[in-house]
Amino acid sequence: MSDVGPVFTLENAAWAGAVPRLSVLIPFLRDDPVRLLGELGGDGADIEIVVLDDGSNDEALAARVGAAVRSHRRPARFVRLTRNEGRAAGRNRLARNARGRHLLFLDSDMAPDRPDFLECWLTIALRDDPAVAFGGFTLNRTPLARIHALHRAMALASDCASAEHRRLDPEKHVFTSNLLVRRDVFDEVAFDEAFAGWGWEDVEWAMRVGRRHRIDHVDNTASHLGLDAAPALAAKYEQSVANFARVASAHHDIVRAYPSYRVARALKRAPLRRYWRPVLKTAALAVAAPLAWRALAMRAYRAALYADVV
Repeated sequence: MSDVGPVFTLENAAWAGAVPRLSVLIPFLRDDPVRLLGELGGDGADIEIVVLDDGSNDEALAARVGAAVRSHRRPARFVRLTRNEGRAAGRNRLARNARGRHLLFLDSDMAPDRPDFLECWLTIALRDDPAVAFGGFTLNRTPLARIHALHRAMALASDCASAEHRRLDPEKHVFTSNLLVRRDVFDEVAFDEAFAGWGWEDVEWAMRVGRRHRIDHVDNTASHLGLDAAPALAAKYEQSVANFARVASAHHDIVRAYPSYRVARALKRAPLRRYWRPVLKTAALAVAAPLAWRALAMRAYRAALYADVV
């Protein structure tokens, strides 16, 4: 692992001596996890919480998080990095700071859809002892905003799926936003820290895990509050090209069945891609256009980006 500079840790009074069964692991970069920490309240040392600031360098934010950790009724630890180490490495670091038999990766921009969200996960962990289980996510608590309309439409069409639907293609529907992993499984298969930027590191991890262990899907959902505006979403797709290439190379037997891969292969044969690809992006960002057309254009733009590497 590369040097990320000083690492600072803070624990609350309940941390010392606790023997948790479930560790809730929350990474963040400039997002504020304090609201989520407040919603994960409760008594007992069966559940601990570990929060990682992956190089936000925001003193006011760190102070708010530190205060929330100190006052939390569950055992809690705050790990603060002075430099960003990335999505995969940050989650691996969180796991090293955890003590539970099961690890629950939960993104800082999520909000539980039920008041007994953590208790439900603890019950599943103790009763079923799953190797991997994904709880799903929704937009049930996500505020409506016109600026996020495209991302909302695309997420509802592809990501907000029931457990029954997700089980049909288990590794494809795994995200670190609401993911339970047994400790020994994660010790065997950690996140690949060679991934950089945004995208695909969680799906690639699930592909490796799925070759050795069962991936289950349950309906214990959380709402994704952090929808992106269309330009930010396009920028994330642009960042993800190298990561997609890495996944497609390592797991071609799985990826070749993905619609995004098949469309990318078809577009690869189209001439003059560098001229018409920006037209797809322009169409996707056109706020006056019908939302269905914009979503189709954004998916085609992503596939056209991936066409360079398939």
